[in-house]
Order: sequence, then C-alpha cells, then structure tokens
Amino acid sequence: MAGVSEDREVPVPEAGRSKGPGRVGRASLGALSGLITGLAALCSAELVSPAVRPEASPVTAVGGAVVDRTPPWLKDFAVRHFGTDDKLVLQLGILALLSVFAMAVGVAALRHRKAGSAAVLLFGAVGAMAAAGRPDGGPLDALPSVVGGLLGCGVLYLLSGRPALRPSRTVGVAGGKDGTPGAFDRRGFVVAATAAVAASAGAGVLGLRLNASGAAEAAAARKDIVIPRPASYARPIPAGADLRIHGLIPFTTPTKDFYRVDTALVVPKVDARNWQLRIHGKGVSKPMTVSYHDLLQRELIERDITLTCVSNQVGGPYVGNARWTGVRLADLLSEAGVKPPSEGGPADQLVARSVDGMTIGSPVDTVMDGRDAMLVLGMNGEPLPFAHGFPVRMLVPGLYGYVSACKWLTDLELTTFDDYDAYWVKRTWSRRAPIKTESRIDTPRPFASPAAGKVPVAGVAWAQHRGIAEVQVRVDGGTWHTAELAAEDTKDTWRQWMWEWPATPGSHTIEVRATDRDGCTQTDKRVGTVPDGATGWHSVVVAVT
Repeated sequence: MAGVSEDREVPVPEAGRSKGPGRVGRASLGALSGLITGLAALCSAELVSPAVRPEASPVTAVGGAVVDRTPPWLKDFAVRHFGTDDKLVLQLGILALLSVFAMAVGVAALRHRKAGSAAVLLFGAVGAMAAAGRPDGGPLDALPSVVGGLLGCGVLYLLSGRPALRPSRTVGVAGGKDGTPGAFDRRGFVVAATAAVAASAGAGVLGLRLNASGAAEAAAARKDIVIPRPASYARPIPAGADLRIHGLIPFTTPTKDFYRVDTALVVPKVDARNWQLRIHGKGVSKPMTVSYHDLLQRELIERDITLTCVSNQVGGPYVGNARWTGVRLADLLSEAGVKPPSEGGPADQLVARSVDGMTIGSPVDTVMDGRDAMLVLGMNGEPLPFAHGFPVRMLVPGLYGYVSACKWLTDLELTTFDDYDAYWVKRTWSRRAPIKTESRIDTPRPFASPAAGKVPVAGVAWAQHRGIAEVQVRVDGGTWHTAELAAEDTKDTWRQWMWEWPATPGSHTIEVRATDRDGCTQTDKRVGTVPDGATGWHSVVVAVT
C-alpha cells in the first residue's frame, strides 16, 4: 500500500500478547534452565559410562582429579573431620558447585544464548580432561563427558529460547523496539523442560542400572568363592589377649567396623574371574602373570596382623586388627627371580598398582626379610570385601598402609626409589614409613564422668613387627604407673592394656605412653601425620563425680 512503510508496527490486541514474567522471574527460569541442563549433561554421561567404565562418569572423574591435587594438609583435614565420609562430602561439594555454575550459565544464556551453550561445552571438556588424565585413565574415558557436554549444550540452547529477553521488531512475538522483555513462551518452556527432565532421569537411571549390573556380576563371582584351608594357620589367639573391658575395642576388629581410607570415590568391583596380576621390572628374570585361580591353588598362610593408616592422628580410629589369609609375597617374587638389594638385587622398590591407578611403593628388602608380607585373599575367614581390596590386596606388617597395603592390586613392578616416586611420595609423604610405636586410651572416653573410686583405664598399644613391651599411664602429670598388659598374640598385632585408677573427685587429665621391644618409648612431641605418621602421647580429660 502506497505511503506505508513495510516495517511499520502493527497493533496487536492485548488478548493476543503473552506477557513475560518479571526480571526476577526470568532469572529464576534461567537458573532452572541451567539446572535442567546440568541434569541432562550428567545423566547422559552416566548412560554412556557403562560402555567405558563407571569411573569415567564426570562427577567421579572430576572428584578423582580433585583428590589427586589435594595438598596433604587438606587431605589430612578431610580424613580427620569426615572420616570415611570424606568421599561423600567431596562428591556432594562437587555437585553443589556444578549446580551453582549451571544456574549462572542458565541465567547468562537468556541474553547470550550461544555463549551459555559454549560454557556447557567447556564443562564437558573439563570433565573429559579430568577423566582421561587420571592415573588409570585413557582417551575413551573422555567419552561420557564429551557426550554429556554436547547434549547439555543442545538442551540449554533449546530452553534459553523460551523465556526470551531480547527485543524484536515484531510486537507480540519477542518484544518491542524499546528493548522491553520479549514474550514468554510458557507452554513451550514447560513442555521442553518436562521432556528434558524426564529423558534425563530415564537416562540416569538406566546408566546406574547398567553400571550396577557389572558390579552385580562381580559380587556374584565373589559369593561363589571359597578360600581353601591355609597350609599355615594363624596361632590360636591367647586366652588373655582380649581383656573384655567395657568400652575397650575388641582384640579382633569385625570386618564391618574395620577402617577404610583410600582415594577411590567409587569402590572398584573387579570380577575375580577376569583378574590378573603381572610381575615385572628390574631384576625379574622370569616375568609372571598369575590369575586369581592360580593364587587359590598355592600354599596359603593365615595371620593376625594389625594395620595402621598414616593418616591416623594420635588417639585416632584408623587402626584395626584382623585375620588375613593369602600367599607369601616373598615366595612369589623369588619365583620371578627377584633378589633383594641385600643379596645383590638391582631393585630396591616394589611398586604396586591398583586398578584405579593408585601406586604404592614398598622397600624390597622389607618385603623379603622374612616377615609375613602377603597378597591377601581373605579377611576374617571370608573373601576380601570389595571395600578392602577384593579380589587381592597387598599387606606388609610393620609398614603404614600408604607404603604397603595396595588395594585392588593388578601390577607389581620392581624398580628403584631413585627412578620412581609413588602416588603419595609425589605429594610430600616419605618414601619409607615404618609404623611408629603408639598407644591409645579407649576408656574412659574424653569428658566422661566416672564415679570416684576404682576406675579401669584401658586401651591398646601397637608397634607392628617389634611388639609392645610396656605401657605406662599417669594422671595430671604425676608419677607414671605401669599398666597390666594383655597376653601378646604376635609382635605384628596390637596389645590391650589396663590400669586401675583410684579416682578422686574433680577434673583430671590421663595420659598414656608405650615402649616397644626395641626399647623405644613414645615421644611426647606432638607432630601431625605428614610426612610419615603422627607422634605424641594420647590424653583424655574426665570429670570424676
């Protein structure tokens, strides 16, 4: 029509317009879009992870990367304050940070749609690099995060186009020339969001079930295993080894109560039918590969041995005693032609590798000096639990776990300390770490209120592979009193002790110290766990009534 501009605004009846939500409402919808995007990315990655392995899922991969880069003091803080829940706290923290990031990206995508989608791709790239860069990772481990990033990118691009913020030249479609907010496609947003949530939830559940099916097969294989009778049984526990005092930890730690400290965010569920151990490296004249069945056919030994974690603070709970069944490690190494350095062997370090990429280095001389170092198959009369290293873990009496007790073992390499630093050594911990002489008060508990009179003060002391010779107790910095020692099982197990205290009313501080059979008495100097274990006297404060 003559005299009329083609881009002239055409009035639209109020009934035909879809008034958008306010600024706060649009920001909320953007944040919701971001959360849905994050859910879609994580769930689709979870669905893909069974095709690779459960450890390749983004949260696990990123969590593992965080653990790898955690400084010793922070790791020590986490273990001390959260105990075995430290991994759950880490995963929840990662999910919380991802949620905040996703909401921020969702809000930004309302004005910068392409930039928001690019941020989701960046999130996928970070997960991919974390997964592929893990000690046990590979290129395929990046696949779940890549797929999750791509799908999340598409979901965000779709959702961010619904609660539009950009102005448009066509009133009633996306806003006016004056930059007022665009129309809100409420119906389209609800449909798209609902579909995305439903599809994501379905993908996530399916991924979890597929991962669980592999774990179920491994669990079924473990259930069918019967550990043969050992050729060398553990000596009977002496009748007086367990004092059976209320509040005192039992001599043998039940499997369900045994401490667990490791870096695995997902406990590896290894099928013993497919498990193999490779022995190779310097001085190995006969490289070996053995299966789980091969180990079951060998002569087994059974021993009571106390394990201690280097992260155990003075008086801490990360020490336990169990009955272990396994194959002598020294015999296996000798068959491979290994000689310790003391006999002219070229390798002074045995590096154990786990299926999750953990590396632990042990002194070859210590492993082969005649102590009961073993490849463990059983714990307290049953096959190892998954959480404690099934199908096979290493154990060397007298050494802290981080230099001896590799779980989910899959490789043994002979090398030197000069040529290779294991996982924790790279993080400032010592290369060699014999367990220090320590003692702990189990009863009375800190801030307990026992009645005046005779009060049993009892606990445990340990100095694995040296044995405990004496335990002394004192109150309020006074005279040291010699405690009654329980019967000794072996020098590789802890020892219970008890002293009968004639308690008087008031607040009192009780301290304990132990002396090992080498004549070494605990120092009173308090130091932390880094680099080779805590020292100091354990003490408790009580209020006698």
